[in-house]
Amino acid sequence: MSRIGKLPVNLPAGVTVEVAADNTVSVKGPLGTLSLKVDSDITVTVGSHKDPHTEKDIPAVFVTRPTNQPRHRSLHGLYRALINNMVIGVSKGYEIKQELVGVGYKAEVKGQVLEMSLGYSHDTYLMLPPEVTATAVTEKKGNPIVTLKSIDKQLIGQVAAKLRSLRKPEPYKGKGIKFVGEQIRRKAGKSAGAK
Repeated sequence: MSRIGKLPVNLPAGVTVEVAADNTVSVKGPLGTLSLKVDSDITVTVGSHKDPHTEKDIPAVFVTRPTNQPRHRSLHGLYRALINNMVIGVSKGYEIKQELVGVGYKAEVKGQVLEMSLGYSHDTYLMLPPEVTATAVTEKKGNPIVTLKSIDKQLIGQVAAKLRSLRKPEPYKGKGIKFVGEQIRRKAGKSAGAK
């Protein structure tokens, strides 16, 4: 059994899961609804299991596979992880913070458009999907910080990667867009050598 796949996905209060006839899993929670088309070989069931600590029944989602073929084994863990991400998304949501490091770097959110000055001769604009919300904060003597929030983990990750790709951190001065807490590998600049 896949170590990830055989674990049940516990459902927090207020989260419901429905499995349609075409194997589409819909997860509904306080923050919204997400759905996922699951491979026809993988079986998704909604039930309950006993919590070992409190001996109470907890609603949960179980993912099972028909055989031990490598394809089924890889799909087993994948779909269990995706369903777990959906449950966390609709109950708590996801948040990614990115920092703009550089002189004169600015960020401003206008509706679903993120407007930035990144040291180019022109401003850079990034259109955000409707499922992602952004806020930009600039504190005194601090770098602007852009916070992305969404219930879809895959989508918010793609948007964060796209934002970082607009100005990747460079290794000499560390200028660019980086994740908050990310360590940039620094290089020493050229030293004036003797002739």
